[in-house]
Amino acid sequence: MDILLAKPRGFCAGVVRAIDIVEQALDNFGAPVYVFHEIVHNRHVVEALRQRGAIFVEDLATVPTGSVCIFSAHGVPTVIIQQATTRQLQAIDATCPLVTKVHAQAKRYWQAGYELIIVGHAGHPEVEGTRGQIEAQTHVLCSLAEVAALQVTNPHKLAYVTQTTLSIDDTRAVIEALRARFPDIQGPDLKDICYATQNRQNAVRELASSVDVLLVVGAHNSSNSNRLQELGSQLGVRAYLIEDATDLQDRWFEQAQRVGITAGASAPEVLVQGVISRLQALGVAQIQEIAGVEETTVFRVPLVLLKRA
Repeated sequence: MDILLAKPRGFCAGVVRAIDIVEQALDNFGAPVYVFHEIVHNRHVVEALRQRGAIFVEDLATVPTGSVCIFSAHGVPTVIIQQATTRQLQAIDATCPLVTKVHAQAKRYWQAGYELIIVGHAGHPEVEGTRGQIEAQTHVLCSLAEVAALQVTNPHKLAYVTQTTLSIDDTRAVIEALRARFPDIQGPDLKDICYATQNRQNAVRELASSVDVLLVVGAHNSSNSNRLQELGSQLGVRAYLIEDATDLQDRWFEQAQRVGITAGASAPEVLVQGVISRLQALGVAQIQEIAGVEETTVFRVPLVLLKRA
């Protein structure tokens, strides 16, 4: 069988930056450094950093006073930043700059008196971080049914922002429904949604018509990885979300002539190569990467790390 690789796949610029921040903090300050939440949603990445001396916590009360503490790429509520200041922690923010942009949009709308809607998944760390930027009630929704059931205080003073790990295609129908029901609603341009999420979904669309099986390498708690698997299924391909090569089942490939492989934005390329190696044992004639977008975006690490480098 043949293997077709999606392009782009795997790490986005925000994930690269977040991992670099933890690694440079370990180099500059020494172990341990503390990380609030998983730095990104991938256990392989988290375990590698843990072995280097990163300690992942869910409660800042467990972090010793004065320690280095890094906020995850998903962003954190303002109250967490305040807690870090109270505990005199050396806080370093690894929030993806695109998420930070959403935070700024949300705060601008709130400060202008708008009631805020977040288009995203309730409970996701990024959504909770955005909700935590403003001191007012927010609405979180991601379906047309939720739009229809939404009750607001003033339909003429509404605004929305979106979770970055949803693509333009994921959010278009919901935003159109919001605009149809609330014609005065304000919101960012669709192009402000994360480029990496959209690019990876576009690559899956390119693969779908050419493969019998689609493998998505990514964590089961990764929003964008789950969406890639769902998209493949919607396009009529047998699609499986796997964390690494150990999840592969030989029966998936018994009638397969072409296997497509992609990876979520927090999955390292080494895991993709591990999957390829495992498939080669089943017999692979050719490995080819499809034509796709060349991503060149780079986000700089915080100045506090550059000054110590």
